[in-house]
Amino acid sequence: MPITETRGVRNRNPGNIDLNPRNDWVGQLGLETGVAKPRFARFDTPENGIRALGKTLLTYQRKHGLKTVKEIISRWAPSVENDTGAYVRAVEANTGTRPGAEIDLTRPAVMKGFVKAIIHHENAGYAYPAAVLAEGVRRALL
Repeated sequence: MPITETRGVRNRNPGNIDLNPRNDWVGQLGLETGVAKPRFARFDTPENGIRALGKTLLTYQRKHGLKTVKEIISRWAPSVENDTGAYVRAVEANTGTRPGAEIDLTRPAVMKGFVKAIIHHENAGYAYPAAVLAEGVRRALL
């Protein structure tokens, strides 16, 4: 049986960011194709998809004042679509963050761990090569 890529990997959008006309992300190619109900953005490279994921998380901290994994993931993956509690626990475990602890996503190591955990959760355990992840995070923090 052939292994198929997850939707996020296929779209080079590992955070599964919805296409929003107000967002003009670097490298955004438009709406995903080949699915019955398209909703997610497609990107030219995984690095630009990771960049968009990181930029979105930074907006959550800067504009909306979200400081904990629970606050951020509750906005990222609302409970109407996800088991948000399990998602929060997975990100906390994968980043070594204590429940309720405040995090600073402007710190490269924190952003990298957070993004890596989201990619893992959104894409059935998928992990990009370290260089791809690092470059996407670097672009997000510019």
